[in-house]
Amino acid sequence: MGTGTGLAGLEAGGGCAAKYSAALLEKLLAGYAPAAPADLLVGLDPPDDAAVYRLDAERAVVLTTDFFPPMVDDPRAYGAIAAANALNDVFAMGGRPLVALSIAAFPEELALATVRSILDAAAAKVAEAGAILAGGHTIRDSEPKYGLAVVGTVHPDAIWRKSGARPGDTLLLTKRLGTGLVLSAVRDGLLGETELAAAVASMSTLDGAAAEALRPFEPSAVTDVTGFGLFGHGREVAERSGVRLIIEGERLPALPGARTAARAGIATGGAGRNRDFAARALDTTPDSAEVAALGYDPQTAGGLLVCLPGERVAVLEAAFRSRGLFLARIGRVEAGSGVAVV
Repeated sequence: MGTGTGLAGLEAGGGCAAKYSAALLEKLLAGYAPAAPADLLVGLDPPDDAAVYRLDAERAVVLTTDFFPPMVDDPRAYGAIAAANALNDVFAMGGRPLVALSIAAFPEELALATVRSILDAAAAKVAEAGAILAGGHTIRDSEPKYGLAVVGTVHPDAIWRKSGARPGDTLLLTKRLGTGLVLSAVRDGLLGETELAAAVASMSTLDGAAAEALRPFEPSAVTDVTGFGLFGHGREVAERSGVRLIIEGERLPALPGARTAARAGIATGGAGRNRDFAARALDTTPDSAEVAALGYDPQTAGGLLVCLPGERVAVLEAAFRSRGLFLARIGRVEAGSGVAVV
């Protein structure tokens, strides 16, 4: 499962750290919002975790695609992580996955057994999500890449957007942070197999169980924390909702080894790009380098960032505990703008 000489050595930047810079993406999409029919409920104005198109009064389809180079050597782990990451965008919109198609690029010299392991693991993860892997497209490429195009369903009146956060909401997170930190530290020899296994387990975990537990509580806003890091995705929620997010740095939950990596100065290229994007929205600079590292760290298949009215939080926490699910309070929503780390 190590990250030194196998699949992970064939890429230039794996997982969600391979995402196009959020700052550049913002410029690229500025003013680019083609005229859309009324039934396109979520598109590019503004963009969200997935597109949503209404079929009728009771049904809408959720559409998303996500793929990236490998961040681990184990092909089964890579396939499971890549699939979970794509499927989680549907869960982040309040939907349920229905069907998926593989998006694949592999060197022809890569062993067929390795490729088959990636595909088998992805198919198993799609089945776990309650969906079907129905086909896909594969091309030749010197750098391996894998992911999914996913179609899901959601009720038109039950879509979770980034834009609904309200003052009085509590900020909650359904997974620990630090996947980029841990993977980089393992690659540098600072951390070992135990920490790597915990990170892989987190990245391979679907957000579906958390979404099912959350659904009856009607959250104000939801997004999944992936390549832009907690601070980057927090900035998106704050700007789209017209509110101020207060993130309590000491409450940020970390994967085993992530804080050790942060204290050692481990960082990824993705974290630097996230800092360029999110720092402009931070009204206060984190007074801890450790907190800053966790907040800017690009996550792969991260958890849901949830904004929920404060009076519902205690019951939600009990529901998560009863299902053996992780949930952490990390802050609150206030009137104003931007993101403050306290």
